[in-house]
Amino acid sequence: MRDLKSIDQPFSNKINIEGSNYLYFGGTAYLGIPQNQDFIDLYIEGIQKFGLNNGTSRTNNIQLGIYDDAEKVAAARYGSEAALITSSGYLAAQLTVKGLSTLGKIIYAPATHPALWLNDQPANQQSFNDWKKETIKLINASEEQNWVLVSNSMNNLFPEIYDFNFLTEIHPEKEIILIVDDSHGIGIHNNGMGALINLPVKSNIERIVVASMAKALGIDAGLVLGSNALIAKLKNGNIFIGASPPSAASLFAFIKAEKIYQHGWTRLQENIKLFTAKINETWAFEPAFPAFLTRDSTLADCLLKEKILISSFPYPKPESKPINRIILSSWHEKEDIEKLVAAINF
Repeated sequence: MRDLKSIDQPFSNKINIEGSNYLYFGGTAYLGIPQNQDFIDLYIEGIQKFGLNNGTSRTNNIQLGIYDDAEKVAAARYGSEAALITSSGYLAAQLTVKGLSTLGKIIYAPATHPALWLNDQPANQQSFNDWKKETIKLINASEEQNWVLVSNSMNNLFPEIYDFNFLTEIHPEKEIILIVDDSHGIGIHNNGMGALINLPVKSNIERIVVASMAKALGIDAGLVLGSNALIAKLKNGNIFIGASPPSAASLFAFIKAEKIYQHGWTRLQENIKLFTAKINETWAFEPAFPAFLTRDSTLADCLLKEKILISSFPYPKPESKPINRIILSSWHEKEDIEKLVAAINF
């Protein structure tokens, strides 16, 4: 029995297990940053410049300027007025939801990531399409004026990228704060710019995006994008004041890596086009997004015999059948994908 729970090497397009090489099509390193030598060199340069970590609060009287620099770069890169960077995506989400949930009646979209929950899992088993119709009716008919809507930007398990333009149907006197988790979209969706630029722009809608930077962007940090006013409010909150920031070295690499990200995105899109040209209509996926869902619950075991690993786990309960997905990355070579396609069509 192969031990897939105690791998002792970095993930890449290939993993050596018990002396044998396996192709790997899982995880969330969509741009291949963890194994990108140019990015690693920038990270090492950042360590040499700033050291390994910085355990002081962002409100300390003595500060590293790179944190403000990285936030300005992130805001400009992803189309926001302002940005806030934390040590993790989970912290960014919790900071935002706890800081803004008191500003209106909160509504959760289906399958919202646990990082955005205030307490227990919101009871919502609807489709996104049904939820948005119900939300329009609920808000327009209510006497409540202020609302906080919380959602993922997409469902990456059963690939679906959400369209939030339905919010334009809400009466203009209603004040909406829209919090969107774009952890799987930032760096990938909309030519790498993520979800913010597609969210509806109206005077009664305040848009705010949270994201883990540990997926496509390859650094252990969290990001919040929003207006100057909301970002300033969150920076004055207890969570931001009390938390240590991420590694300055990682943000040094993030600032310097724009061309690396662009190259990774271009290569990822080439891999997506190569794979989608070979598969049939039974696969579920979103154009330009690297997750591909199959309804064949036996595929992971079949591919394992061909020394190919894919994402496979039971969902939504431990006793459920596994959902099997193939995840592409820019670290995959053409021959990796060709071998995968040949194995699927055996």
